Amino acid sequence: MELRKIIVDYRAEFIFGLILGLSVLVSYGLGYLIPVDFYVNSLSPILNGCVATISLFGAIVLFRHHKGVHVRILWACILLIWVVLASLLLMRVMAYNAPFDTEETISLKGRELFIGDFYAWLLLLYPVAVLRPGWLNPLRALRSLSVIVALAVVDEVLEVDLSIVMALLPLLWVGLLFKHIRAYRQWCEENYSSMDQIDVQWIWRYIIMYVISGGGYIYMSFSYNYVHAFTQQWLLLFMLAYSTEQILFRQDPWVIIRRAKTLPPEPEEPEEENETPELSNEEYRLMLEKWISTEKPYLNAEFRLSDLRQVLPLNRTYLSQLINKEYGCPFYQWVNQLRIEEAKYVMTEHPELTMEDVAGQCGFSSARSFYRAFYREVEMTPKEWLATHL
Repeated sequence: MELRKIIVDYRAEFIFGLILGLSVLVSYGLGYLIPVDFYVNSLSPILNGCVATISLFGAIVLFRHHKGVHVRILWACILLIWVVLASLLLMRVMAYNAPFDTEETISLKGRELFIGDFYAWLLLLYPVAVLRPGWLNPLRALRSLSVIVALAVVDEVLEVDLSIVMALLPLLWVGLLFKHIRAYRQWCEENYSSMDQIDVQWIWRYIIMYVISGGGYIYMSFSYNYVHAFTQQWLLLFMLAYSTEQILFRQDPWVIIRRAKTLPPEPEEPEEENETPELSNEEYRLMLEKWISTEKPYLNAEFRLSDLRQVLPLNRTYLSQLINKEYGCPFYQWVNQLRIEEAKYVMTEHPELTMEDVAGQCGFSSARSFYRAFYREVEMTPKEWLATHL
């Protein structure tokens, strides 16, 4: 039963891991079948051209459909930088017949490590902007970039071997982000009733791709060969294409939520920071339950914590604390419990309805999210539960 619950909760992660693993294994296997001369003179420039093409297409789409979402604009700018870098490398190969890969290359050193760290820095801007919205600005970005520049200068000018430090630097940056991931997920669960379109698990998938790519980069830093280079380029193509698709269709919480902790404020309905409760928790809970039972706002898939202010004149922090204290769970879990109870009633009254219809009527954004929430709460699938209650 526990294994089944894990599979239900992390089905998307299993599928993603399988696709990513197969992509890496296939590219690694193909690398051994590709002649070295063909890779250096033809395939490597083609892959760089593919990187430039995918990045340019993704940047155009994101700029046209950013809808004011900060991270979409940021990722579009990152893609444009990839276009420039890939194009410059491609022109260098075509104009001067001087490929980045040479037979004498046995490891990445100095300038190659600087270029790799710069690429890693670019890819890390997105999770930083997601996990710490409002913190990242051009000045802070340049300060973090200056670390790479300083290491490269010391390595090149003073001839101090900093290969290990430069190779491990990207993974060190990732380690600093880990403490923010849990807080970010907790904040989302305290403010949203549906997580389907919010960057939570997606952030983990992005970081996994980043770490795998960084691990290959570290390996190449000390033992370079064409197979690893081909795998790195293939993984980069996968990462850029997959990330662009996810960022385009994912919702960003701070676009529709006012200031909470580190999030930037929305212009409408500014919240009073020093709002003091006038009633007891018990009185507020009774008011809330009366409104919930009569209006059933949880049947709306877009129901959010801020909507409780229609009946409770409290600020966001106190509302979140009230839900956690009175119901022993965050807003997200509490609302899903209400939806599941509604789903049980609908299924017993109308057993002819499909699971998609039940999910839509009970406030779930999809049948998959209904299935996952129901199984997590009841430890039975909706159909299994219905079979025991007819």
